[in-house]
Amino acid sequence: MVDLDSEVPPLPPRYRFRDLLLGDQGWQSDDRVQVEFYMNENTFKERLKLFFIKNQRSSLRIRLFNFSLKLLSCFLYIVRVLLDDPTQGLGCKELNRSCSNQNYTPGTIDWSPIIWVNRSLPLWGLQVSVAVISLFETLLLSYLSYKGNIWEQILRIPFLLEIINAVPFIITIFWPVLRNLFIPVFLNCWLAKHALENMINDLHRAIQRTQSAMFNQVLILISTLLCLIFTCICGIQHLERAGNRLTLFDSLYFCIVTFSTVGFGDVTPKIWPSKLLVVIMICVALVVLPIQFEQLAYLWMERQKSGGNYSRYRAQTEKHVVLCVSSLKIDLLMDFLNEFYAHPRLQDYYVVILCPTEMDAQVRRVLQIPMWSQRVIYLQGSALKDQDLLRAKMDNAEACFILSSRCEVDRTAADHQTILRAWAVKDFAPNCPLYVQILKPENKFHIKFADHVVCEEEFKYAMLALNCICPATSTLITLLVHTSRGHTAPWEAFRQLTGTKQTLNRESQQSPEQWQKMYGRCSGNEVYHINLEESTFFAEYEGKSFTYASFHAHKKFGVCLIGVRKEDNKNILLNPGPRYIMSSTDICFYINITKEENSAFKKQEKHRKNHESKLPYHGTSRLPVHSIIASMGTVAIDLQDTGCRGASGATLALPAEGGKEGRRPSIAPVLEVADSSSLHTCDLLSDQSEDETTPSDEEVSAGLEYAKGYPPYSPYIGSSPTFCHLLHEKVPFCCLRLDKGCQHNYHEDAKAYGFKNKLIIVAAETAGNGLYNFIVPLRAYYRPKKELNPIVLLLDNPPDMHFLDAICWFPMVYYMVGSIDNLDDLLRCGVTFAANMVVVDKESTMSAEEDYMADAKTIVNVQTLFRLFSSLSIITELTHPANMRFMQFRAKDCYSLALSKLEKKEREKGSNLAFMFRLPFAAGRVFSISMLDTLLYQSFVKDYMISITRLLLGLDTTPGSGFLCSMKITEEDLWIRTYARLYQKLCSSTGDIPIGVYRTESQKLPTSESQISISVEEWEDTKDSKEQFSCRGNHRNSTSSDQSDHPLLRRKSMQWARRLSRRAPRHSAKTAEKINQQRMNLYRRSERQELAELVKNRMKHLGLSPAGYDEMNDHQNTLSYILINPSPDTRLELNDIVYLIRPDPLTYVPNAGPSRKDSFCNTVGQDTREETQL
Repeated sequence: MVDLDSEVPPLPPRYRFRDLLLGDQGWQSDDRVQVEFYMNENTFKERLKLFFIKNQRSSLRIRLFNFSLKLLSCFLYIVRVLLDDPTQGLGCKELNRSCSNQNYTPGTIDWSPIIWVNRSLPLWGLQVSVAVISLFETLLLSYLSYKGNIWEQILRIPFLLEIINAVPFIITIFWPVLRNLFIPVFLNCWLAKHALENMINDLHRAIQRTQSAMFNQVLILISTLLCLIFTCICGIQHLERAGNRLTLFDSLYFCIVTFSTVGFGDVTPKIWPSKLLVVIMICVALVVLPIQFEQLAYLWMERQKSGGNYSRYRAQTEKHVVLCVSSLKIDLLMDFLNEFYAHPRLQDYYVVILCPTEMDAQVRRVLQIPMWSQRVIYLQGSALKDQDLLRAKMDNAEACFILSSRCEVDRTAADHQTILRAWAVKDFAPNCPLYVQILKPENKFHIKFADHVVCEEEFKYAMLALNCICPATSTLITLLVHTSRGHTAPWEAFRQLTGTKQTLNRESQQSPEQWQKMYGRCSGNEVYHINLEESTFFAEYEGKSFTYASFHAHKKFGVCLIGVRKEDNKNILLNPGPRYIMSSTDICFYINITKEENSAFKKQEKHRKNHESKLPYHGTSRLPVHSIIASMGTVAIDLQDTGCRGASGATLALPAEGGKEGRRPSIAPVLEVADSSSLHTCDLLSDQSEDETTPSDEEVSAGLEYAKGYPPYSPYIGSSPTFCHLLHEKVPFCCLRLDKGCQHNYHEDAKAYGFKNKLIIVAAETAGNGLYNFIVPLRAYYRPKKELNPIVLLLDNPPDMHFLDAICWFPMVYYMVGSIDNLDDLLRCGVTFAANMVVVDKESTMSAEEDYMADAKTIVNVQTLFRLFSSLSIITELTHPANMRFMQFRAKDCYSLALSKLEKKEREKGSNLAFMFRLPFAAGRVFSISMLDTLLYQSFVKDYMISITRLLLGLDTTPGSGFLCSMKITEEDLWIRTYARLYQKLCSSTGDIPIGVYRTESQKLPTSESQISISVEEWEDTKDSKEQFSCRGNHRNSTSSDQSDHPLLRRKSMQWARRLSRRAPRHSAKTAEKINQQRMNLYRRSERQELAELVKNRMKHLGLSPAGYDEMNDHQNTLSYILINPSPDTRLELNDIVYLIRPDPLTYVPNAGPSRKDSFCNTVGQDTREETQL
C-alpha cells in the first residue's frame, strides 16, 4: 500500500524580505512557478495612463486644468486687444515710422496691422507659459493615447489647433524679433469647448450617474454658438485693424446684428479679408447650428416620450408617490387620480408614473389638462432598472403602488412581472412603503414583505360567494371603498375641505325617482376611524358594552360603529359583541357620511323639538334625529336632547293605530353592560347548538353528518385558515363529477341528487386556486348546515388533482366539465332549479384586439341566460366597468334609456361611479374587479381598509371578530316599523349590528316614461283614432292565442297592424301607448313561449323532467338597491334584506336550555310574547 504522505513535497519556507532581494534557494528544486499578475501596469507609461486617462477623478482634474488654461489664454488675448494700438503694433521701428506716415486708401490694404501686434513683455511671458504647458499636456496625452497610427493622432483637429496656438509662442523664445507676431489665440475657445465636453463626461463617470443626453446636447449647442460668436468677434476686430479699426464692442454689435439676420448696416467690414471671414462664419453657422438644433429637437421629443427626470430638489421639498404599471390605460389612470386626490391632505402630492411603454395618446391628452399637468409626471422606464428608479426618486417617495396588468392572457406571467418589480423597489428603496396588487393567490407569498397587498382573485371569488347568500355584497363593498364626488359648487368645496363622499349629491337630489334619491344619498357613507377618548361620538360610552355604544351612537348621531382595535393589538375586531367593554384607548371604526373631525355639533332647542314632533311624516328620507347641513366644509349634526330620559334607557314605542289591539309589542333596552340574563347566547348559537346535538334519523339518512374544523389541505401557500363545515372523510374524486356516475353513486345530473336546497352554479374557464375562496365562505362554520347550498362548478377545462384534493373535504361540492355556451350542459348541471348562477370572466378573452371587447363573450352568454331563464339570479363578473350597461340589455326599454342618459351626464360631470344607477349594478348582479382598485389606493390614507374588507368577506378570521350575514324582513317582522327600532332589537337581543338594507321594489313609472318596450317606429305608427284602436284591439285580442302558437302568423299580424296604423288618423299619445303596451305584451309572451318550448324540448331530449322549469316567472319589472347606514327613521318594507355584522359565536358559551326563535330572524331572536310591554 502506497504511503500518500511520503509523496507530498514539503512546503517551501515563507518569503521574507531577504528572499525577495537574494532569492530563495529552496525554490530552485521546486517545479512550481511564481506568477505575478498585472505586470503591464507596472510600466511608467501605464502608470501615466492610469493617472491621466483611466482614473476617473484624476482624469477629471486634468481636464478641468486644461479647460482653465484655454479660458486663460482667451482672456489674455482679450487683454492684449484692449491694450493694443493698431498704429504702434509693428515688428520694427522702420515699419512703425512708415505706418505713421501712411494713410489708408480704399483701394489698398495695409497688411502690417494684421500681421503685427503690440504685445507687452509681461503679457508675452504669460502667453508663452500657457502655451508651453498646453503643448506639453497635449503631446503627453497624444503619446498615452497612441495606438499604432501616428497620423491619426497628428491630424486630429484639436491637435492641429494646439500646434497653431502654442508652437509660434515657443518660436518667439528663440527669435525675439517675432514676439509681436499675431497668433490666433482666440481659436483656443474651440479647444476649451472640447475640454468642457470631455470634462462633463468624466464628471458623470466620477459621480456614478447616468449622463443626461439632453443636458449634454444643450451644453454643446450653447458652447458652439458662443465659440462661433467669439471667433467672429475676434476675427472681424483683428482684420478691421487695417480697415475701420473696430473695437471689441463694435465687433460684438456687428456679429449679433448679423447672426440675428437684422442687419442695420451701420457697421460693415471694409476690406475683403474681413468680408470673406463673415461669409465663412455665416456658412459655418448655417451648417453647424441647424444640425445642433435638429439633435436638440430630437432629444427633446425623446425626452417628452420618456418623461425626463423627477427633480431631486422637488423630491426633497415636496411629497410624491410612484405608480408602477406595465401599461397605462386611461381608465386605470383616471381611477387612480380621482381616488388619490379625493382626500384633502393629498392635494399637494405629486404622482410619478413609471411605465415601460410609450405614453398613450389619450393619456397624453389627459395629462395636458392643467389640473393634472402640474401634479402628474410620466416617466418611461422600467422598475427593474436602478437608473429609472433613480429618475423617479424612489428613495424619497412616500409610497410606491405596483399594479398588475389584468388584461394579460397569461396572468401568471403578469404576476411574475409584478413580483420582480416589488423586489426591485424593495432592494433599491427599503424604507419606501409598498402597495402591491397581485392577480393569483398562489403568488401572494412572494410579496409578503409589502405593506399592503390586494389579491384580485381572492377578493373576487369571496365577493361573488357572499353575493349568493348576502345579495349585492359586491355593490356594498364597492360603494364603501369608493369616494363619490359631487358636482355642485358648494359641495365640491365641502368635499375638498373634508375629503368626504358627496352624498347629498346632484344626481340624487335632481333625480325624479325616490329610490335614486335614497340610494344616492346612502351611497356616500364611508368607513372612518377615531380614538375613543378624542371622539364626541363615542367618548361617553367608555366602560360600556360595544353594542350599547353602537346603538346609542347611531340613534344620537346617525353613525354606525362596526368595529374596534385595542391599542396594544394590531387586529381589528368587527362587532366583538356585547361582552366587549369599550376602553379609552380603543380605536373605533364607524360608517358615516363624513369623519367626525369635519363635523360640528349643536343641540336642538326644546321648543323646536316639540314643534317638529307635531309635524306629520313626509317620507322615509326625513331626518328628525340627524339632519345634515352642508356649509363651508362642515357637517352640522343636530343632537337630540336625551337628558330627560329615564333610567330604563332608550326605548322605542309604536304610535297608537286605529283598529289595533291595545297591547303592542315592544323592544327591550340595550344594556350598558351585558349579563347572562339579558343576552340570549343560545340564540346566538342556535344553529351551532343544533349542529352539535345528535342528528335525527332524517339527517343520518340524508348524509348530513358534518364535522367542523379547518380544511386539511389548502391549494396554495398563504391562505387564511377558516373554520368550516367538513366531511368526516374526503369524497373520492370520481364522486365529485356531477354528470358521470361511478361505483359509489349512479347520478348523472343535478336533479337525480334530490338536493333540498337550491344550487349555486359557478361558470368558470379553469379551476384556479382563487376558486377555493368561493367555496370557503359558503361552508364557513357559522352558516347553518341546513341552509348550505350545493355548489356546482361548471368548468371549461378539467380541474387538476391538487384542486380536487382541496375541495373533496367540503360537503355538497361538485364539478362538471362543460361550457356556458351549451344549453345541454346548463340543463345537466341543474340551472332550472338553481338559486344563483355566477359567471366568471374568462382569461382567454383578454387577447381581444380592442380592450373593451374582452367582455363580449361573457355579456352575450349572460344575455342568453337572461332570456332563457328569466327567474334565475345571475351574478356576472366583467373586466371593464363600462360594459355594465350591456347587462340584461333591452334596446327598447325607455327606462333603461333614461338611466343611460343619466349615466352619460354623470360621466361628463366627472363622477367616479357614473354607473352606480344602472339597475344590474345597484341590484348586485354585475361586478368588476377593477372597481376594487380603489381599495388599494384608499389604504394609503386608511391603512385599515384592506383588513376590514377581508374580515367582511370572510378571507380573514380573527378570534372575537364578527362576520357578515343577512336577514329578511317578513310580514311578522313589520311591527318593528323603523330601522332605528330594528337596530335596538338586534343590539338588545342578539348583539348584531345592522349596516344597511337591500331593498327590492316594483318599477312604478309615470306614463311619459313607461317601461313598456317600444320602438321609435312603432311609437310614431300607433297614433290612431279611438274607433280604429278599438277595432284593432278587439282583433288583436281575438287572435292572440293563435299567434302565440304560430310565430309566422304572429309576425304577419304585427306587420298588418303597423300598415293599418299608418293609414289611420292620429290620436293621443296615451291611447297609442296603451296600444303599444298590448302589442308588446303579446310579442313578449309569444317570444317567451318560443324560448320555453326550446328549453323543454332539450330537457326531454336529455331525459330530464321539465317540471322544475318556470318559464313565465319574470322579475324584469323589479329594481333593487342598497341603503348603506340609512337614517334611523327609515321605514322597513316587506322583503327587505338587512346586512348584519354578527358577533363570533365561538366567543360565547351557550346555555343548556333550548333556544326560542321567531320570524324576526330564522336563527336569532326572541319571542315577542315574552317581551316587556312599554
